[in-house]
This record gives sequence, structure tokens and C-alpha cells, in this order.
Amino acid sequence: MALFQGLQQKLQQKLSPQQIQLMKLLQVPTAMLEERVKEEIEENPALELGEELPDQAEKELTDELPEIEEASADDEFEMSEPFADYDEDEIADYRVKEDQVPEIQVQGNSFHPAVSSLHEMLMEQLGLLNLSFDQEKIAEQVIGSIDDDGYLRRDPVSIVDDLAFKQNIIVEEALVEEVIDKIQHFDPPGICARDVRECLLIQLRKKLLLQTSVAVKTAWRIVDFHFDEFTRRHYDKIIKSLDIDESMLKEALQEIRKLDPRPGGLATVLNKAEHYIIPDFLVYNNNGEPELTLNQRNAPDLRISADYKDMLRDYEKGSKTDKRQKEAVSFIRQKIDAARWFIDAIRQRQETLTLTMQAIINHQHTFFVTGDESSLRPMILKDIAEKTGLDISTISRVANSKFVQTEFGSFRLKHFFSESLSTESGEEVSTREVKNILQEFIAAEDKRNPLSDDQLTEMLQSKGYNIARRTVAKYREMLNIPVARLRREL
Repeated sequence: MALFQGLQQKLQQKLSPQQIQLMKLLQVPTAMLEERVKEEIEENPALELGEELPDQAEKELTDELPEIEEASADDEFEMSEPFADYDEDEIADYRVKEDQVPEIQVQGNSFHPAVSSLHEMLMEQLGLLNLSFDQEKIAEQVIGSIDDDGYLRRDPVSIVDDLAFKQNIIVEEALVEEVIDKIQHFDPPGICARDVRECLLIQLRKKLLLQTSVAVKTAWRIVDFHFDEFTRRHYDKIIKSLDIDESMLKEALQEIRKLDPRPGGLATVLNKAEHYIIPDFLVYNNNGEPELTLNQRNAPDLRISADYKDMLRDYEKGSKTDKRQKEAVSFIRQKIDAARWFIDAIRQRQETLTLTMQAIINHQHTFFVTGDESSLRPMILKDIAEKTGLDISTISRVANSKFVQTEFGSFRLKHFFSESLSTESGEEVSTREVKNILQEFIAAEDKRNPLSDDQLTEMLQSKGYNIARRTVAKYREMLNIPVARLRREL
């Protein structure tokens, strides 16, 4: 294939560093903004906390700043280098998922209860046993293999292999089983089980040592011999097989419900730092008219360092032919420009957040006045983008991991977005309204004979909602509501 040279023209859109900075700042929730500002201040000495000078004074100071020679190609590369690791696909492919609210950094002294981790609790109890060297090493390996829920996910054969290859300790599988049995007697009850059934049996055995009631014995027989029927709620088969009446089955099931299927969950929760929701917006009801206030944490006082401006002024008085001084002034100018970009990005962030939230309030006005979720109107990202004149990706970033505090509670902004569903009269209603009605139907159903998806579909259609059975099943799953068979109670 012959090689040839040629000219080619093409149009290409690229985001400027300022736009990239703004897009990233829009995604930062209020809880993390302070940390982001601190990082910027640490990286840029020309940026500092404090009230900004009045606009006119700032303009005069800016006008007084001397102009320096245009940066060379190398200097220009250095200015854009902080953004070199930026991936353009991150901006183009906007996301609408809800991110978990990050941990909040609290200033000043913070006191937290001293809580041991699950593995520390187990190791402390292990120290109370009189074990041989091999048993102790096996126990440490087993405890290290227990997950946060308190379950042992590795089988004894794998533990034997781990000890042989990693610690050069050769043990028999029977000895591993013996050690596992000892650990299963530790607290919390049910620890080190291989599955849910074994976890429940361990807890029931401990209960039987404390009380020998008929209900606990029946519960143990149900879990041990009829676990599949129990999980599928085939209560008739259990009654027939165990030769018990319905009242006894109810008592046994009540004992089972008192058990904890996640024995390690409590220790895990206690060791996680407390998560607080810091609302990005505050909405108050002022005589029937919602008023929006932006959380003050979104408006930090930032300014350009006066010392850096003085350095540039001193340059006017010195020799402008000194190469080192030119390089120093070029560095200072870059830092001041970066500081000004960051301050402008924070301002634009505040304006974008306020504009977007106000459009959401206007669209969902009735909800913010009454708090009635059934009054929520259908709303998608495109609706707010058209009202604000912003791009859909910008609206998505604002709605992502942001919270609003109202008189009726705190909500994610994504809570107010939902698709529409047509009624028989042609009116469009929010799918959230349909889900609320679906929850009401299920909450009021006869638990001995719960409503099937077909029955729920007919009930919704009788209320005028044009909805298919598969859509009802989808909404039920989105609400984490099991099928009718699993909702059945005695």
C-alpha cells in the first residue's frame, strides 16, 4: 500500500479547563465541598479564605497587575498540565445514578464510642480458649475468612490449603471442622455459619440451652428439616409433616423471626462512622409559597492573595530583563489565574444549583407546599433542562447526590424525577403516584391471601390507570415487595 501526504480539516469540540473544573464541582455534594476547597487552597498559594474585595476595588487591583510576555509553548503546556489526566468521556457520558452520600468531615474535636471490630471481638474470645498451636493458627485463619455479615464463605478444604501454602502448616480437615465448631459458640450467636440455615440453627441451639419451650423446639425442627418449605412459605406442608396445629406454627415462626440472619451486621454498623445528611438546599413554606435557600456551605469566602498581587506590582519596580524574575512572575500569574478560575467556578456552581432547584420547585410546586407525594408531577431531566436552558448532563450532575431539606423531610433530588403514565382520561400522572397506590393496596391486603400481580393490575385499571401486569411486577420489584406467595402470613 503506497504512502501519501494530504491535508485534512475537521471540527472538534473540546472543553476548556474552566468548564472541566465547573463540571467536576457540580458533582461535589455540600458535605465534600469544604474538603475540595481545602485541597485547592493547599495546592494554590494564591487562593485563600476570606471575604472578597468589592467589585470596583477588585477591578482596580486587576487593572494594576502588570502584563508579562506571552507564555511559550512549554509554559502553555505547564498551565494545562493539571488537567492532563482528565478523561473527556467522563463529561460526555453523564450519569443519573444515585451515589452514596460520602462521610462528613467534622471540624474540631469529634468523640466517637470505642467499638471493636467483628474480627477483634472474635480474637478476644479466641484468647480465652486453651488451644494447641495448630488449633490457634486454624482459628486465626477461620476468623480472618469471616465476612462482615458473620458468615464463613470458605470451605474447610480451602482453609487447609491456605494454611499449607501460606504458613506451611499441615492440618487435617477434621481439625478445621473442630475449630469451626468452637468458633460457632462465640458471640454474637450465629457467627461463623456457612449459610443462613446453619446460622439460624446455631442461634436456636443456644436458645434451647436457656429455655426448652415447645415453640423453640418446633422452630428448630422447622429450620433443620423443613427449611425449603419455610422459605417458600408452604405452611400447609409443614403443619402436616410435623403434625402441629396452626397456632403452634405461629409461635414457632415468631421465634424464628426473632433470630438474626446477619450476626456480624451489628458490629459492622457500629464501626461505621455516623452518616449525616447535609442538605444542599433548604426550602421553607412562606404563607403557601416555597422559598429556596442555598446551604451556606456552598458559598465559601474565597479571595486572591494580596501578597501575590503585591509580588506582581514589585515586578514593575525591578529589572524586567532578569530571566529568573520572568519565570517567577509567570508562575505567579498562573497561580492567580487558577485561583480566579476556581472562584468563578464556585460562583457558577452556586448559580447553577439555585437555578436548577428553583426550576424543580416550580415544577413540583404543590408538593413543596403540601408535602403530598401523590401530587408529584411527571418530571424528567429534559423538562428541567428546557426550563433552565442548561444541558441535560448539567442537570444530571446537579441532581446527583444532592439533598433538599423541606418541612416534610429531606429528599434526594432524584426523588422528584419520575416518568409519566397515562390514565383512561388521557391525563399524565407520575409513576411515583402509581407506586404509592400499589403500596397502599399491598399494605391493606389480607396477609392470609395476598394479592397477586394480576389482581393488583385489575385494581389499578379500575382506578383508571392504563397499566400492564409486567409493569406492575416491575414496580413491585422496585419497591422491594416480594411476590404474593412470599407475603403470605398465618
